[in-house]
Amino acid sequence: MRLIGMVTGGDRGRRQVTVGVVTDGAVTPLAEVTDFYADLPHWLEEARAAGRGAVPLAEVELAPPVPPSARVLCIGLNYRAHAAEGGFRPPEHPTVFGRWTASLSVTGTPVPVPANEPGLDWEGEVAAIVGARLADAGESEAEAGVLGYAVFNDLTARTAQKLTTQWTLGKNADLSGPIGPIVTADEAGSLADGLRLVTRVNGEVMQDGDTRDMIFTVPELLSRISATMTLHPGDVIATGTPEGVGYVRTPPRLLTPGDVVEVEVERLGLLRTPVTDASARSGA
Repeated sequence: MRLIGMVTGGDRGRRQVTVGVVTDGAVTPLAEVTDFYADLPHWLEEARAAGRGAVPLAEVELAPPVPPSARVLCIGLNYRAHAAEGGFRPPEHPTVFGRWTASLSVTGTPVPVPANEPGLDWEGEVAAIVGARLADAGESEAEAGVLGYAVFNDLTARTAQKLTTQWTLGKNADLSGPIGPIVTADEAGSLADGLRLVTRVNGEVMQDGDTRDMIFTVPELLSRISATMTLHPGDVIATGTPEGVGYVRTPPRLLTPGDVVEVEVERLGLLRTPVTDASARSGA
């Protein structure tokens, strides 16, 4: 199944996010996003029973398909080739840093380059969305607790990132975390079996990787993280990027206003992000 977030009208006309299931290019709304993750087994059953939706997907205003309470945890240096291109040894433990849900956006959303940055760097990734409460979970339990996967782009403000050893600021620029629809795990399959990930800038291939190059698998990541913090349905684990990022190139290459970056992952789909200047931050 393919699950999306969609903007709908709530009480007194307030905007709310509803999770919907996509079938044959149309959407069936299911539940407000927080309610959806509060009773995930019920709403997944409803999604499986849904026929062709009544709302054409092209007419839907998309929103990130995760609840406001979601923790967005990103994994650095999790592809062997990417660690090597940056001059790093493969880490013994996952490098985990956080994003806030406020940094998330969806396909087609223009992402502004902060005024103090020469550009943004691309990091095409696969995000795993948690579908069960996980605390001190073994790898088998963790794997069974994955709701599904989504295309993700961990757009990075490198100047801010490199000011200190803490990466938080550079990883939370406005709208810099575009995320795609969730493809449920039964349809997406295991990342350990290999999904091809390709990142293009203005049509030129920059990254062409495979999830089999990951150092820590999704079950291992979830198990290790859950030993310290309880994971809940809707939490997001961005699993790292393959080689080919912009800052390691000679000369470095970054995304500047007018560029378009696309991340395409086998079975999961395509995420397209135009880049704009800092004036767009007024609407962020």
